[in-house]
Amino acid sequence: MKLKSNPERYGTVAVSIHWLSAILILALLGSGFRAVNSMDAAAKAGFLRFHIPVAIIVLILTAFRIVWWWRFDQKPLPVEGAPRWQERIARWVHVAFYVAILAMVASGIGMIFLSGAAPAVFGAPGAVLPNFTDYPPRAPHGLGAFLLVGLLVVHAGAALYHQFIRRDGLLRRMWYGGRLDRLETS
Repeated sequence: MKLKSNPERYGTVAVSIHWLSAILILALLGSGFRAVNSMDAAAKAGFLRFHIPVAIIVLILTAFRIVWWWRFDQKPLPVEGAPRWQERIARWVHVAFYVAILAMVASGIGMIFLSGAAPAVFGAPGAVLPNFTDYPPRAPHGLGAFLLVGLLVVHAGAALYHQFIRRDGLLRRMWYGGRLDRLETS
């Protein structure tokens, strides 16, 4: 498999960024929802100690992905026979992912800075974790999390639709070497 994409399939770089981002975003959503629902300040801080560095990695991956597509790579052609409206929705969902991820990072940074939570999150003695709902970036951060969940459901649902209903090989294009034989015969 080549580093760059070609008209039929995604390259190693795009595939790696996609799947690593997917795993990390799921971890972010899980740790973020666990932090929000945690009543214990120490547990909440623990979730945030995981959440914040992973969010920084996702920001770096997203920025790299945007630059990669913009300057170095080309996306494969649309799947043959796919209706134009599906292509438009797919494009919109991908752009919405980028916007939501960048907005989530911005609102997260805003919450940390405005609340002064960094010392409490990263274990400074005597530092108290603030109530994040007192800070304006909290509302868009929470809404963004639910938007990301919705986008993930639509994205994964479309991939499964293409894999099991249309059987058009779309999912194979987003895997290393295109080997999804087990899924195709299911």
